[in-house]
Amino acid sequence: MQTKLARFTKQVVTLAQKAVVGNTKPALQRGDGGYADWVIVSIHGLKTYLDLPYRRLLDVLYEMPRIDRIIGLEPTELPDFTTVCARMQPMKMPLWREVLRLSAELHDTGDIQAIDATGMDRIAASQHYANRTNYRFKAVKTTALVDCENSIILDIHCSMKQPHDTQIGPQLLERNSDQVEILTADKGYDSAEFREYLRSKDVRPVIKHRESKPQDSGRMLSAGNSEHDTTQHRLQTSPR
Repeated sequence: MQTKLARFTKQVVTLAQKAVVGNTKPALQRGDGGYADWVIVSIHGLKTYLDLPYRRLLDVLYEMPRIDRIIGLEPTELPDFTTVCARMQPMKMPLWREVLRLSAELHDTGDIQAIDATGMDRIAASQHYANRTNYRFKAVKTTALVDCENSIILDIHCSMKQPHDTQIGPQLLERNSDQVEILTADKGYDSAEFREYLRSKDVRPVIKHRESKPQDSGRMLSAGNSEHDTTQHRLQTSPR
């Protein structure tokens, strides 16, 4: 009987092999070949699933030969945690986006999707590194396209330049318009151009408007008149 961890490992290895462009390479090639990209992606998937740092994860995997063999390695062939960290650095966003897309395809999506952004804090860097690299940003603006029926993340956009929501929206929808029927969003995405873009893709926009409602404008006007009357009364009744 397979454990839940074994089933997860098989699934993440399959997704990683599909996401890597080109023919699937052996898990480990001696010499300059090293570890295949899909192995590094799989190990990262296990890190996320088990919520362990790389150093501890590799120690745990050393005691789990059955899981290692699903990845195509023997315990003695596992990479050092520093190797995994070094190999993670050059991996580009399109690879991780493809892993996300393939994992989303494992689920059925509904008719309504939502888009929203948040700030993901960066891990604090040393002062020496910050000065040497002109490291100034504290958070990465992360925008997610999510299916409202099952909360599956369909796509993400990350930026350190804090672009406006209406600039990010079309980029996410361009890659996913065939999966979106109705898009909901807050007033940060309220733009005539973005609405027209969605309609051109046969996507119905349900986006909150920025402008105030008529009744809100009336209340503001009434409040302003009341404040004016109160000020006038005080001036008239104050001793001279």
